[in-house]
Amino acid sequence: MKYDYRETSRDLLTRIDIHARYGSRDIDQWMLEVLPIKKGDRILDVGCGAGKQCFVFFNHLQGEAEIIGGDVNEELLTQARQESQKRSAPIQFTYLDFNRPFAFPDDYFDVVSCCFAIYYAENIPFTVAEMHRVLKPGGHLFTTGPMPNNKQIFYEIIHEATQKPIPPMPGSSRYASEIYATIQKLFAKVELHIFENPLTFESVEPFLEYTRASLSEDRRLWKGLFEGKEDFERVMDQIAQVATRRLEREGKLVMTKVVGGILATK
Repeated sequence: MKYDYRETSRDLLTRIDIHARYGSRDIDQWMLEVLPIKKGDRILDVGCGAGKQCFVFFNHLQGEAEIIGGDVNEELLTQARQESQKRSAPIQFTYLDFNRPFAFPDDYFDVVSCCFAIYYAENIPFTVAEMHRVLKPGGHLFTTGPMPNNKQIFYEIIHEATQKPIPPMPGSSRYASEIYATIQKLFAKVELHIFENPLTFESVEPFLEYTRASLSEDRRLWKGLFEGKEDFERVMDQIAQVATRRLEREGKLVMTKVVGGILATK
C-alpha cells in the first residue's frame, strides 16, 4: 500500500521544537537507555530526515562510531549535511528509499534505527526484511512510532471542530499491529518499550502551532478535512475556537505523546 504523504522540513522541525519546549520527558534520553549502542558500532539511521537521530548517536558515542543517515527527502538531507559540517561530525548522509533494496551488503551494520518513519513504507515485510538483511547476527533494530492512544486530545479537538471522522493515521494504525508482528516473525528477540510524554499547554497558541504544523506536514493524509489554503485556514479557525473553549474549561491542554519503541535482535 502506498501512503500519500508529504514531509516538509519546516513543519517537521516545528513539531520537534514543541515536543522539546512543552514536554516533560526527553525521548532521546529514553531511546539511549533502551538501545544498547556502543563505541565502534556501525549504525544506519533509516528515514533520518535532517539528521536529528544521527547527531544524538554521534554525541552519545563521542564521535567513536560510523554513522550513516539515509532519507528520500533531498531538502532534509541537505540540512543534515550542512549541520554535520558545522559540527565537524563525519556522518555520511545519503539518499535511501526504504521501498527499494538498500545499497548495503548483508550483515553490515551493528544497529539499524528508524524513528517515526517506518509506517510510511509501502510494503512493511519488504522494508523490515531489508533492515534485517543488512544487520549483523546479534545486531539490533530499533524503531519508534505512535501507539493507538497517542495524543488523544489532538484528535478529539479536530473531530469536534470539523465534525468529520479522523482519517486513519499510518503510524498509530500500523505500528503496534502490522509492523510489530512483522518484526516478530523475522527477528530472534523482540521487545516493545513504551514512552509517554505529556505536552502541557497553558495557552492555546502552542497547541495551534503544533496543529497547524501537523495538518500541513501530513496534508495529504488530512485532505478530507480541507481543500486549498482558504479551506485550511477556515478549519484552523474552527480548531482554535474549540481548543480555546476547552482550555478555558480545563485550565490547560495536556496532549500526551504515547510512543512505542520496538527493540529487535537478529
